Amino acid sequence: MMEIFPAIDLRNGQAVRLKQGDYDQMTVYSSSPADVAAEFKAQGARNLHVVDLDGAKDGTLSNFDTICEIIKTGGLSVQVGGGIRDEQRIQKYLDLGVERVILGTSALDRAFLTKMLVKFGSHIAVGVDAKDGKIAIKGWREVCDVDSVQFCRELAGIGVQTIIYTDIAKDGAMGGTNMAIYRQLAKEVSCRIIASGGVSFEHEIPQLAALGTYGAIIGKAVYTGAISLARAIALADGNQEVQV
Repeated sequence: MMEIFPAIDLRNGQAVRLKQGDYDQMTVYSSSPADVAAEFKAQGARNLHVVDLDGAKDGTLSNFDTICEIIKTGGLSVQVGGGIRDEQRIQKYLDLGVERVILGTSALDRAFLTKMLVKFGSHIAVGVDAKDGKIAIKGWREVCDVDSVQFCRELAGIGVQTIIYTDIAKDGAMGGTNMAIYRQLAKEVSCRIIASGGVSFEHEIPQLAALGTYGAIIGKAVYTGAISLARAIALADGNQEVQV
């Protein structure tokens, strides 16, 4: 059984999708992200992956009220990322009812990450965004000379329980996910891995589940209708025969 996380990316209070993290290649899908969350719930979603794109880019909290409305949908385990770089913001989201807060750029600060893990435990996840196998930070605009798999091993070693790994080149491209990297992570990294970026086809869901992947984030494929969310959840739950 694997968890499915439909994605809502926020910019200026709207639900949008970017292609390969490019803010200039943006499609607006809804002016009411809370309605999108409610629709996902109606299709059987248990989880939700929310990214504050404005926060990732400039560190602001301009989408906080929108995230409040999404949380009020109720019945969804919500994880939030994007521009979360201090303890105060982590606490603010957890007080709101967010289940997991995703650290990205700030996770490179080992002292800060360790302190947050001690204080918040499993409520902290780390988003590892990779470009050609190297870590990308600050809304994917900067690439560091840090090997992404080695970084994941180090994160697991200091107590990170959940890693969201995104291959930027695959994100929003509708060409399939990087199955090879999730196969490698399953073998080499001892914490829960959530696959993110490019999940575009039904057959990828049972493949990821078979690797022992904890979860998969699905974004553009759901918005375009390439994958039925209800069907994706059924496949992830191991119900191969369910037709939706």
